[in-house]
Amino acid sequence: MKTLISGGTRGIGRATALDCAARGWPVALNYRGNAAAADATLAAIREAGGTAHAFAADVADPAQVARLFDQAEAALGGLDAVVVNAGIVEQVMPLAEMTPERLDRIVRVNLTAALYQAREAARRLPDGGTIVFVSSAAARLGSPGKYVDYAATKGGVDTLTIGLAKELAPRRIRVNGVRPGIIDTQIHADGGEPDRVAELGPTLPLGRAGTAAEVAAAITWLMSDAASYVSGAILDVAGGR
Repeated sequence: MKTLISGGTRGIGRATALDCAARGWPVALNYRGNAAAADATLAAIREAGGTAHAFAADVADPAQVARLFDQAEAALGGLDAVVVNAGIVEQVMPLAEMTPERLDRIVRVNLTAALYQAREAARRLPDGGTIVFVSSAAARLGSPGKYVDYAATKGGVDTLTIGLAKELAPRRIRVNGVRPGIIDTQIHADGGEPDRVAELGPTLPLGRAGTAAEVAAAITWLMSDAASYVSGAILDVAGGR
């Protein structure tokens, strides 16, 4: 399963890359600017005996997305799967206080970029390929007072998942999504809440936050033949929240 993962060198993307490598699947990883994280992820995969390549690209730029897919196809000898994972949050605040610049950036990186990646995947994947979108439980919870902009973009990703699954079904390309809940990654600190996992974890139905590896396991299952009759599904990985 030759796989391209955007945002593949940190958090859920990195865990997914490691899970793919454990399954013997070669991976191409995208990152935007953190070359050190990319190098560390490549080293971890290769030390485990896996095959991996990393390519810098701004996935909100359609020309760079096309180049990323060119590079991934050349490195891996084609693609079988794409994980659309790259995404950001900004500092928590109510919508009334958000600047136009912030809103534009959130929409471009989380939703427009997902559309660009999905378009390239639809053009390039062979019949029988698979796409997995990484959404968020925020899409159904709304994230009031924190980042409704982020939640709104993830709602768009959910709609994209459902529509594209139907559009690509005649080619037997399966399209699914995962909605992580409170997961122990750097994204909370990026939003100005470094203690969010510790504070909210015990309040969740399962009594703890999730791990990036647990989300990755859901992603790779959706990619695998074990999920051969699953398409248009959005799987919550949110501890019952």
